[in-house]
Amino acid sequence: MIRRPLRTLTVLIGAAAAVTAFASPASAATSVLNEAAGPVTLAAAQQKLGTSLGAAFAGTWLDTTTGELVVGTTDARQSARIRAAGANPKVLRHSAAELKRIQSTLDNRTADLPDSVAGWYVDVPANEVVVSVVGGDPAGRAWAASAGVPVRVEQVKSAPRPLWSVVGGQGLYFSGGACSVGFNAYDDDDHYVITAGHCTELGGTVRGVGGTIGKVAKSSFPGNDYGTVKVTHSDVSTPPRVDRYEDGSDVRIEGADVVGVGGRICRSGITTHWHCGRVEALDQTVNYGNGNIVRGLTQTDACAEPGDSGGSFVSRPSSGSGTKLVQAQGMTSGGSGDCSEGGTTFFQPVKEVLDRYDLTLEKD
Repeated sequence: MIRRPLRTLTVLIGAAAAVTAFASPASAATSVLNEAAGPVTLAAAQQKLGTSLGAAFAGTWLDTTTGELVVGTTDARQSARIRAAGANPKVLRHSAAELKRIQSTLDNRTADLPDSVAGWYVDVPANEVVVSVVGGDPAGRAWAASAGVPVRVEQVKSAPRPLWSVVGGQGLYFSGGACSVGFNAYDDDDHYVITAGHCTELGGTVRGVGGTIGKVAKSSFPGNDYGTVKVTHSDVSTPPRVDRYEDGSDVRIEGADVVGVGGRICRSGITTHWHCGRVEALDQTVNYGNGNIVRGLTQTDACAEPGDSGGSFVSRPSSGSGTKLVQAQGMTSGGSGDCSEGGTTFFQPVKEVLDRYDLTLEKD
């Protein structure tokens, strides 16, 4: 049976300690609460002081130089209470409740919000509400001024955008069809997504599950079956992870040690998701027909179907709790059969493309 690349011809290609920190106002704290106390103790102290100070409470923060807990108050007479609780007092003009009301006023004026307004927040140490405006745009400044509440306008370089991750085994969409993400890698200057070469030969702009990733950078097929997509959009993150879909949480890539013949491997792709098997042969030459001969592939009995092309092959995760660590093996190339009755699948070893293009797998 002729084994062809996995792609379709139409749509797809393939708190007790915290309580004792509070003494009565008449007693003195033995030490000042700081970052070393840990988040649980600090959170309890902040909540307790917020309640005890009532309307005079003006927020809390850690001093970035000393790491000590600072508590704001609009009533200087509360300073002794704050010190007794183990924090440093600071007398401020606006209470936390007042700042929240100012912020809420802005929250209720979004109907005419200019795109140049990147957001707004309470700057607790400065005791101000800040409006972020891209490039100091006049329309954004005018919107902030027209709110009728005291605010500080800060200039930011760019507007925020939602961040999304390119994860191994998830969809990779070309103008002519769909494949799967193999692995994320980088060189000295840029980040790349590695997938199958018979996918990147389509060229052009490539999208992922959350939007545009970038354009095809390099491609090698036939002979080899690998290619890269250069990540050019700043909202894209490239973590060292592979999606296990319904089989569990993502696994994390920690290296690229090769699994030998008889070893257990697993693969991920958008069509059939997560399937496992064993390595049957290394360094195999495969004839996909029409002159498409690929050398150096690894044969496995893990099934795959069209659309899974380019997806991640990894070592089988170990059992037990916690994040599963795996070794990157390669990208799904092609095969025969399906995941209903079983089949044979080949993958392009990832080390070859890393060496060829001088890339390093992403790390946490």
